Amino acid sequence: MDKTNVTTLKISSLQDYLERLLMLSKEKKNIRNVDLANKLNYSKASVSVALKKLKEEGYVLIDEKGFITLTSSGLKIAEFVLDRHINLTKLFVQLGVKENIANDDACKIEHIISNETYLALKKLIK
Repeated sequence: MDKTNVTTLKISSLQDYLERLLMLSKEKKNIRNVDLANKLNYSKASVSVALKKLKEEGYVLIDEKGFITLTSSGLKIAEFVLDRHINLTKLFVQLGVKENIANDDACKIEHIISNETYLALKKLIK
């Protein structure tokens, strides 16, 4: 993925929303605000504010029934962040970190690690 596309969505929490939407889309066909709020353990109001911002930025679509879908640019960012999350979690587990801690740390690091460092770490995992 082109680095410039990811840097247009700098706020890590918004990246987390996109990542979680992608994960939810693999579980359910139709996703609503409440599904996302439950999965993230956030209030519906907080999710509504974030979704409004993501919609304004062109990363999600929300239809008249309230169903949320990722746009192609939202999907690219979600896949990019999820790939980092999965691979960083794998690396930390390989290093002996407990899975739940590895998962939490990967979630924090996936947003701030440089592309160069991430790609070097990804080579180690393979």
